[in-house]
Amino acid sequence: MHTPAGSRSHSNTTTPGGSRRNSNAVNIEEEVEENNEQIHLEQTPDHLIPEYVGLKRHDSLDIEAAKIGGHHGHHNTKDWGVILRLAFQSIGVVYGDIGTSPLYVYSSTFINGIKHPDDILGVLSLIFYTITLIPVIKYVTIVLHANDNGDGGTFALYSKLCRYAKVGLIPSEQPEDREVSNYQLELPNNRNTISSKVKNILEQSNFAKSALLFVAMLGTSMVVGDGILTPSISVLSAVSGLKEATDSMTEGRIVIISIIILITLFMVQRFGTDRVGYAFAPIICVWFSLIAGIGVYNFIKFDPSVAKAINPKYIVDYFKRNGKEAWISLGGVVLAITGTEAMFADLGHFTVKSIQISMGCVVYPAIITAYSGQASWLRKNDEHVADTFYKSLPSALYWPVFVVAVMAAIIASQAMISGTFSIIKQSLSLGCFPRVQVVHTSDKYEGQVYIPEMNYLLMIGCVLVTATFRTTEKIGNAYGIAVIYAETLTSGFLVVIMLVIWKTNILLVILYVLVISSTEYLYLSAVLYKFGKGGYLPFSFALVLMFIMCTWNYVYRAKYNYELDHKVSREAIKDIVTDTSISHMGGLAIFYSELAHGIPPIFKHYVDNVPALHSVIVFVSIKSLPVSRVAPEERFLFRRVKPNELYVFRCVVRYGYTDVRNEKESFEKILIERLKDYILYDYGTEPQQGRIAEEDVVKLDKAWRSGVVHLVGEHEIVSREGSSIGKRFLINYAYNFMKKNLRQSYSVFDVPHKKLLKVGMTYEL
Repeated sequence: MHTPAGSRSHSNTTTPGGSRRNSNAVNIEEEVEENNEQIHLEQTPDHLIPEYVGLKRHDSLDIEAAKIGGHHGHHNTKDWGVILRLAFQSIGVVYGDIGTSPLYVYSSTFINGIKHPDDILGVLSLIFYTITLIPVIKYVTIVLHANDNGDGGTFALYSKLCRYAKVGLIPSEQPEDREVSNYQLELPNNRNTISSKVKNILEQSNFAKSALLFVAMLGTSMVVGDGILTPSISVLSAVSGLKEATDSMTEGRIVIISIIILITLFMVQRFGTDRVGYAFAPIICVWFSLIAGIGVYNFIKFDPSVAKAINPKYIVDYFKRNGKEAWISLGGVVLAITGTEAMFADLGHFTVKSIQISMGCVVYPAIITAYSGQASWLRKNDEHVADTFYKSLPSALYWPVFVVAVMAAIIASQAMISGTFSIIKQSLSLGCFPRVQVVHTSDKYEGQVYIPEMNYLLMIGCVLVTATFRTTEKIGNAYGIAVIYAETLTSGFLVVIMLVIWKTNILLVILYVLVISSTEYLYLSAVLYKFGKGGYLPFSFALVLMFIMCTWNYVYRAKYNYELDHKVSREAIKDIVTDTSISHMGGLAIFYSELAHGIPPIFKHYVDNVPALHSVIVFVSIKSLPVSRVAPEERFLFRRVKPNELYVFRCVVRYGYTDVRNEKESFEKILIERLKDYILYDYGTEPQQGRIAEEDVVKLDKAWRSGVVHLVGEHEIVSREGSSIGKRFLINYAYNFMKKNLRQSYSVFDVPHKKLLKVGMTYEL
């Protein structure tokens, strides 16, 4: 059989169970019902899963070749040239947010002014240890290693857990999913009693499964809130520097200029974002050079003695002197670590080493120096704390720094907007977000996407926040909650991964919770104190998004279970296809559904109302795996519905949560070519039941040329009679409102409207 690349392959591979399998096209003969397969998989340990009849997979060399050129291909590179280039590029993508924090941290911390000179040392010490503890020790040293095949973010952690423990809520797992090349996790060999107990609790508790998904969605909601607040506070704080240039620059004018910049920023999103980090990394490097250089200058000129802030004693003294006021001021200090989550969320474009190098060698020294220089200046000019950044600049550098600050703020905003698009795409792939249009803006970088609906919602949110709050101090109250809440959720996932997957010593886990998690919760308590002063904003965003995501996911799961319960049996398929009262015509019919196990009920509904069938029928199921990427050679999984004379096929199309779904070639063409490969491989050259593979391929080609019709279910989802008021509201009103106003499923594969046939059916859930 010829592979899609044209080469002939008959290599053998060794499966995790130790058996040898002829590796080529991916297929499973349907010898047993899917329910039996599923039950068998769930009750059998991984190493005892037996040989499934006819299970094959691609040669590992094909899979490795497929990874070359993609943005995932460099994650395990040891080429220091590549690592250093990626480290440089990451400066423009990842660190714009944390890099622009010196614009507003001191002004947000000392809202009521500086009451004691040593308070400056106390806050500088807090900033130093906070940046060291959370971005450096937590993220650079620990969290980056919890990546999912090179990808980071909340859903990456959730997907990693779903692969190791059966905590997913959609019952679509198939035995052959484990054959995907990057599905298996690298696990420590040691056995751990606590790990086994925690895993069993997670797998047996529906509450635990729901809680994990809820936390993943909440983390996504907070990142989207970040996507609204980051542009607002970054651009507003940068533009506020104009007050130093002219007295005529009022607060109102600064707000108007900021809004104009923000609207322009969102309007150009549709042109693509792939050049932002890669062409503008030099600008962020210049920014870090400027703030570090000015920090050294101020440190030497005003008060070098601030270096003693490295002694944590000044933190204790600061809290003794100020008590509750010191605790409240932590809401300003936490802004020093804004954008830290981006190090993990944007990992998919870089490597762990490149992020570690850029943080350790450039970002960390630059921002610590900048804060130290500002503290040194404040020791002599504490009355100007509200405008610390621009007041502390040497007069000759004002305009260059202002221009670079505005550009850095725009780049920081761009990075956060792009990150929001990416995490929404992940949510969409895992059935946790309504269907929206995802536009891939770069042929070179797969992860760069643009979502028009979210772009306009973010723009409206940014404009409203900027126009309403008007100052960085007020926005900072809201911003701090979004930042620290997302980080505490990441810590929660990380603790579970430490216990269940890494099998970390329990004492080290306790140490992590006592030192890092407790610090984050302390900051969280401080920012929650400002809930009424703007802190409600990210929670309002999160509440709306959580309602949307939970509603969509609830109905998505209920619809899947309905189809699973009402799927058409193989005997019924045989009766339908051989029924003489049903007309048969030429052509190819492709039925789409999300059901991975069996034939969806929409098929029987179609035949009951339109008693006519095409000569070849293919049931296509779109399925998302809890992996970041599925190699193209492993994407299509075929089964043939017995007996073979029926010419009925099932196809599961598998995607990872970062995969591009709109390939350059039409989905229809790729599907037919892969089906031909499957038929050739399935039969080989031996005649079976009076036909050979070439005859089936000829029949398929003839049906394809005769015409293709794409049949998509246009489901009307309603709550069943007797449902509660809450359930009726969620299904009949909330879900159906979202469904009618967003994209339909057929748009995912760009099905031509001339070939599209919608089949209406009512699902009572």
